[in-house]
Amino acid sequence: MNIRRIAIVGAGGWGIALAVLWSRQENEITLWGNDVARAEKLRTTRENPDYLPGVKLPDSIQVTSNIADCAEADLIVFVTPSIALRCVANRLRPSHSNSESVFLSCTKGIEHGTGMRMSEILGEIFPQNTIAVLSGPNLAAEVSRDLPTATVLGCPVPECAEELQRHLGSERFRIYSSDEMIGIELGGALKNVFAIPAGVSDGFGLGDNSKSALVTRSLAELLRLGTAMGGNARTFYGLSGAGDLIATCFSQHSRNRRVGEKLGRGETLEQILAGTHMVAEGIPTSKSAYECARRLQIETPIIDQIYSVLYEGKRPDQAMQELLGRDQKAERA
Repeated sequence: MNIRRIAIVGAGGWGIALAVLWSRQENEITLWGNDVARAEKLRTTRENPDYLPGVKLPDSIQVTSNIADCAEADLIVFVTPSIALRCVANRLRPSHSNSESVFLSCTKGIEHGTGMRMSEILGEIFPQNTIAVLSGPNLAAEVSRDLPTATVLGCPVPECAEELQRHLGSERFRIYSSDEMIGIELGGALKNVFAIPAGVSDGFGLGDNSKSALVTRSLAELLRLGTAMGGNARTFYGLSGAGDLIATCFSQHSRNRRVGEKLGRGETLEQILAGTHMVAEGIPTSKSAYECARRLQIETPIIDQIYSVLYEGKRPDQAMQELLGRDQKAERA
């Protein structure tokens, strides 16, 4: 595998951060944005103040709104919202003919209805290509500033994993490799759901004891559902499980935590969504997680309550009271 050209499909905060990061290693980078006007503005101003204010794109990065410009890259990185990934991948397929290119999913989510992970969708659409995934406590605002970060890359082909690790990693972006893709993807997806009630806790002003207890029980719930969906328990204690959960639940940069905080302060979901350009993946993923838990008959009290708040109109204070009012029992995963 010889990586010379990297296409990043998705020009949101995470896509821009990865483009800036990997351009420092003298890669040939193409960054694709879906919105023609926004992509043109990014191309000329070299900045997206809505997503990463103050972060300038190097002149070496090509910005485009033509998906065909990404088709023949050696590495095609998907950083779209999870609900858009299937649609965007299908748009790319007619112009893609390079069976040697590798697809790397950096999108964190679970598809509604099917329960499919992002790598499964890409594998279905591009069956001839190697699929890999990347996930971890990787906040875009910090990665774009070159602050030290660790992440985990999953790929079923050891040689490909090693090449990606060598080519994409650095002293400031430390990549660990794994062949266990299921747990990596589920950890990265489900932690976004739990970040919302962590933010609600902040909005209520409940304190560190309450939030730490909530995050700990969230990890137990993530383990129950994640292993039932095929993930390895050890993976959920790693960077894409516990690591990402901690970062997303506590960071001021976390979109999902911020959504929860606003809910806890009395804003409605409609008001919150109307006031932001950014996608909080915990909102759609909470629905997918709820569907998966019901299908597998897994007990998920935190997911159930956040689903009720987001999709059934339950008040956050009522959801909190129902969680606190559950029967006391022995601690177990």
